[in-house]
Amino acid sequence: MATAALAAVATLRAGPSDQGAPPPDFGPAAPARAAAASELPGPTEPSPPPAPRGERREAPPERVLVGDVGLNARVRPVGVTEQGAMAVPGDPAVAGWYRFGPAPGSPRGSAVLVGHVDGDTGALGEFAALYDVRPGARVEVRRAGAGSAVYRVVARATVPKAGLPSSTFRRTGPPVLTLVTCAPPFVPEAGGYQANLVVTAEPLPA
Repeated sequence: MATAALAAVATLRAGPSDQGAPPPDFGPAAPARAAAASELPGPTEPSPPPAPRGERREAPPERVLVGDVGLNARVRPVGVTEQGAMAVPGDPAVAGWYRFGPAPGSPRGSAVLVGHVDGDTGALGEFAALYDVRPGARVEVRRAGAGSAVYRVVARATVPKAGLPSSTFRRTGPPVLTLVTCAPPFVPEAGGYQANLVVTAEPLPA
């Protein structure tokens, strides 16, 4: 599966792709914007420069867990493709962290984790579990060289591929964790899934 897309191929088995509609949403809806990319758009800002020598970097995420729905995925850093879309790990069991934005546990901005809902064999991806997430679900992000960053889910919204909220990749403002995967409808002739499921979680006190 191409790493640039959150779309799945046409050879799917039973699973979220067979649903006629995305799961019911909850929480406040974020404002949407038109996006130039047909897949998961990249950030609206250019990638930040490398941190100056000697400056402390944020601890990178290694694993994300949502015990209420059985999500347990290894996390690896990703960037953007030549087309400007955010890259996504090809393995549906692995989540991608947008390494040019905030890391989970950052005191500001939106830390973005993305993953496929299923793979080219029809096997469900770890992020398919987001279809069942409910308000208040605990999200733990285990980090390299630091303690876990812990969040609680406050919102879930389904948006068209071209309507991803502008706040998804923000680097300022209150800290949140943003989890993104694909959502129905699935239209093979149009390239696959036509929407994204966006889950927002707020940090819990340490």
